[in-house]
Amino acid sequence: MSQQLVDRARRIDGFRGAVHVPGDEGYEEGRKSLNPAVDARPVMVAEAAGRDDVRAAVVAAAEHDLPLAVQATGHGTHVPSDGGILLRTSLMDRVEIDPVRRTARVGPGARWGQVLAAAAPYGLAPLSGSSPQVGVTGYTLGGGVGWLSRRYGFAADSVLGAEVVTAGGQVVTADADGHGDLFWALRGGGGNFGVVTSLEFKLYPVAQVYAGIAYFPYEVAGETLTRYRDWAATAPDEVSTAVMLTAMPDGRRVLGIKAMYAGPAELGRQALRPLWETAGPALVDGMRTIGYADAAMGGTPARYLNFFDALPDEVIGTLVETGTHATVEIRHWSGAMAAPGPDAGPVGHRDAPFSVIVDQRTPELAETLGRHGTGGTFLNFLLDSTRVHAAYTAADHARLTAVKKAYDPGNVFRLNHNIAPR
Repeated sequence: MSQQLVDRARRIDGFRGAVHVPGDEGYEEGRKSLNPAVDARPVMVAEAAGRDDVRAAVVAAAEHDLPLAVQATGHGTHVPSDGGILLRTSLMDRVEIDPVRRTARVGPGARWGQVLAAAAPYGLAPLSGSSPQVGVTGYTLGGGVGWLSRRYGFAADSVLGAEVVTAGGQVVTADADGHGDLFWALRGGGGNFGVVTSLEFKLYPVAQVYAGIAYFPYEVAGETLTRYRDWAATAPDEVSTAVMLTAMPDGRRVLGIKAMYAGPAELGRQALRPLWETAGPALVDGMRTIGYADAAMGGTPARYLNFFDALPDEVIGTLVETGTHATVEIRHWSGAMAAPGPDAGPVGHRDAPFSVIVDQRTPELAETLGRHGTGGTFLNFLLDSTRVHAAYTAADHARLTAVKKAYDPGNVFRLNHNIAPR
């Protein structure tokens, strides 16, 4: 069957990109994910050069009852494409900026660094994440939380429309005027409903920010987290923050405060002053005014993730203890993320003000923190593909299942954080 598929794929009309099969030069490189735990063995790796190639791959997968995995940069790949078609879209990386409408239109292979560079000359910014190397489309379909999200919302909330190749091989436009159920599902439901070949989203008038990371002695961690818990309730939406418990390059354990203020430095310093007053003089203070496109905020691998409605003393004590040997990141959400419009997509757990990420996972940590957390997760950060339902409210997950059944009843798009059409 697989050889027949290979022979047919090479003859599909309009497929201009390269097709690599096991043994071909390019197959080993093409099948790689950035996740070292994923060692995929697809039937073929198809390098799409355009929308027609995407459609051809989708049709071939459906006709041969094979799963189809879509990969641009390899970020967010958690399920191996064994026995299926791995469709790579990294060549489809065009970026178009409309400075008048303040919008961007991108191909599925575009990375945030390309959008940042293209938008910056107009004083505009996308709702990008922590790394310019991350692919725009996958990040956005998974919700997309970034350092401007408290001010402007999730990246998914700024999507204006998408061109999609469905499981049946149709090319449709999903936006406010058509395919409304699909448009809703795409804005947070991941790659379950089709292959997005073009994505349009809003840009925002942010040229410079006051941002960086400051490090303080570890001894102030408990007191600072307690202050952070209370301060966050009145923090302006212009400021996004995370408190880290981590190590310096020389091995010293430290408390770090990551912050970005979407406005002048003097207002940023004023907003952050209560945290600095509690933490004391910084060992290293990296806060400065910088172009948004140049702000590198970094992230922590989410081996453990939970959301919290509050940070009681027991949680803070556990985190301070955990931070002596692991990296912990406590992030403040809320703001515009918790105030979506009436037609917003299914990004879940908008009401929880805090998340906790730890770069190590132990049963003891999960048990202790689990007594206080909501049990929710976020699709972009989810490692366990069996917990997709935990990224949504029950009502949204039920609606996503219905949309999946309508657009992909055969579950062609199942090599992902899957929502099954049951």
